[in-house]
Amino acid sequence: MRRAQDIMGLPVIEIEAGKQVGTAKDFLIDRDWNLQGVLLESKHWFASPRYVAWDDIVSIGADAVTIGNEEAVRSWDDESDTFGLLNGNFKLKGMPVITVNGDQLGLVEDVYFGEKMDKKIVGYELSGGFISDIKEGRKWLPSPESATIGEDAVIVPVGCVAQDTPSFHEIG
Repeated sequence: MRRAQDIMGLPVIEIEAGKQVGTAKDFLIDRDWNLQGVLLESKHWFASPRYVAWDDIVSIGADAVTIGNEEAVRSWDDESDTFGLLNGNFKLKGMPVITVNGDQLGLVEDVYFGEKMDKKIVGYELSGGFISDIKEGRKWLPSPESATIGEDAVIVPVGCVAQDTPSFHEIG
């Protein structure tokens, strides 16, 4: 299992020519909680955003994200049905996670995905705020069967409970 933020800042290398095509800046996520791609850091202020679709990623290692060739790099429209974890007009980080009955579980701090390059997000790291994070640590919310990403909050079923963050080998 990998945390999304552990990937940010890694170089994106195309293996056909061994050329770096960018740096991982953010993850693109759809409303069904599937990873759709990796947004690349722009080298120029006015350059249009670029991304690599999740299906075009060969591997995500400890030191780099690899893709087949430079043709995998595409333009990204910020108004599309995807949104960023950290950046963009609509971002997931910092959104409150609230149960249907109105209990706030925390704020989205990070997402976790499986080691086998699965698109599905398997869980969320939640923050209770700076002081709570220091005193109690962040919480882990396994991905519920259904969750709604709204304009101002993520809505989850009533039975969802944030737990202490497990170690990676406990998650899967």
